Amino acid sequence: MSLVGKKFPNVTIDAMSEMGDDLRINIFEETTKNQQKVILFWYPKDFTFVCPTELHAFQEALGEFEKRNTKVIGASCDTNEVHFAWLNVSKDNGGIEGVTYPLLADTHRQLANLLDIVDQDLEFDEEGNEYFTGSNVTYRATYLIDETGKVFHESVNDMPLGRNVKEYLRLIDAYTHVQKHGEVCPANWEEGKDAMKADRASTAEYLAKN
Repeated sequence: MSLVGKKFPNVTIDAMSEMGDDLRINIFEETTKNQQKVILFWYPKDFTFVCPTELHAFQEALGEFEKRNTKVIGASCDTNEVHFAWLNVSKDNGGIEGVTYPLLADTHRQLANLLDIVDQDLEFDEEGNEYFTGSNVTYRATYLIDETGKVFHESVNDMPLGRNVKEYLRLIDAYTHVQKHGEVCPANWEEGKDAMKADRASTAEYLAKN
């Protein structure tokens, strides 16, 4: 079920700071109370392979997100203790030392199950007994949430596929343009390019120029 256009779940989850502090974070409240956007990105598991490349990529772009009044939050189903252990492993050893944004520790999969992003299926054997299949970790799901707690973008990658962080910056720019100017953003729109009014004449004019 898509959450685009709907409010993000109002749920508080354990989290870990880069300093080793145990936190409690509610994504919906982060947006509404602080009047900021949030990018929440889920990754399958600590101490894995594609995951540290993504966490470092978001860290490298952290300043760009902050310029856009957007808070970066990572998330997995690992515990706070495992998060902190990984934060203390150097980058050249596959760790995430240097990452400064918080990491959700959704160990009970409360939020992940609400979002339906866990790799898990319920099946039945020949006797009718239930059993689960799948890795029981999350896919690479990403949510962009605005200042009202509304989701304006979601995407889910399979586990082997790393994300393009620049695309999320572009989407935030586009959504902010819509918020400020009431225009719509055409395909491949980037900051500084022409947008359109939401009518046929403006679309025709744009297509004629492009």
